[in-house]
Parts: sequence; structure tokens; C-alpha cells
Amino acid sequence: MRICAIWANCPGCSPGGNDMRLLVIRHGQTAYNLEQRYLGALDPPLNATGIRQAEALRDSLPGDIDILISSPLLRARQSARILAQGRPVEIEEAFRERHVGVFEGLTSAEAQARFPEAWQRNITRQWQAAPEGGETIAAVFERVGQGLERLLRRDPQATVALVAHGFVAKVIRAIALGDRRDLFDWQLDNAQYCELQPSLPLARFDTTLNDASTESI
Repeated sequence: MRICAIWANCPGCSPGGNDMRLLVIRHGQTAYNLEQRYLGALDPPLNATGIRQAEALRDSLPGDIDILISSPLLRARQSARILAQGRPVEIEEAFRERHVGVFEGLTSAEAQARFPEAWQRNITRQWQAAPEGGETIAAVFERVGQGLERLLRRDPQATVALVAHGFVAKVIRAIALGDRRDLFDWQLDNAQYCELQPSLPLARFDTTLNDASTESI
């Protein structure tokens, strides 16, 4: 099981002090993940592999978790319930997955064939654009950042496990580090987690830029 550990205030340092310890967890596998389809706001359950992945992850998580939070989508809630071990699970809308509009349910090849013009524009990686009916990257950064800020203001010194999604994990990490340059290169696989130590004030990015790979301000 691959686990990343990143402490936003002191890259290369061990966690310490009074900052939040945030474990960002990606949900277990679904049939859509297995088939490499855009999932987004679709709401399928975990498959058998995803359930086993969450059970295995449960045994490797730290035992001192104070708060367990989940995206409202079923795959995240199922994973969180498996990880909970009797803890209450809070649902937070801010950490739902990015909606990718007409691409949802399609493979990359299918999306390219059905929407060649949007695909040619690299539409899913544009800061202020999205597939028809979908959510822009700028909008995802805004809502996820707001959710993270609320959490930090409420429980700034807690150890928090947050069960969310692949793109949301990318966004949380970028905000915590104040750097989005590797947004599309870094990937958290199903039922893996990344440990961060975010603190206020959180990084803000220039939403007038159209290329999400551009260096943060």
C-alpha cells in the first residue's frame, strides 16, 4: 500500500506542533474505476475489490483519528463506514468529486470519439472551462478550499481522516502545498491516503488563468 506524507508548512519535516494532521483518503474501487471511466458525480457503489481495499486500509490507519469525514457520494460513504470502526462519520458536501458533465460514464476513447472538439481543447484540464454540464477546475478549488478552511477553523489541531475522491485529493494537496504545478501528474490510487499538515491562511490561486498547470501565485 503506497502512502504519501507531506507536511505543508515544512516540506521534508515530520509532523509536529499544533497544526492539523489531515489524512486524505481516496475511496475504494468501483466498476467505473476498474473500466477507467470518468466517474465524477455518478454514484455507483464499491465493487468487491473496493470493499476489500477499504478493509485492508482500515487496519493500516493511525489509531488516533479524532474526526472522520466523507464526501456525500456512495463510494466514499461506504469506504468511510468500513474505516469508521464505530466512529461517527460526518458528511461534507464540499468534498464531493468534480462533475465532468457529458464525459461522465465514458472512457477517454469514448469521450474523444463523441466530443472531438472538446477533447482537442484538452477541456478537462482548462481552469475556466469544462465538458458541457460539468464543473470547472476553478469552481472545484473554490468549494474544496472553503470546506478545508471551515474544517481548519473548527478543529485546527485535530487528526482528521477525510474520505474523498481522486481529483478532490489533488486539489486538497495543491491548496495545502500552495502549488498546483503537478496537479495532473500526482495521483492517489483507490484506498490509499496522503497525510498533510495544512494550516491557515490557505493558498489562493489566480482564477483568471486558463491553464491549470500554471504556477500558483
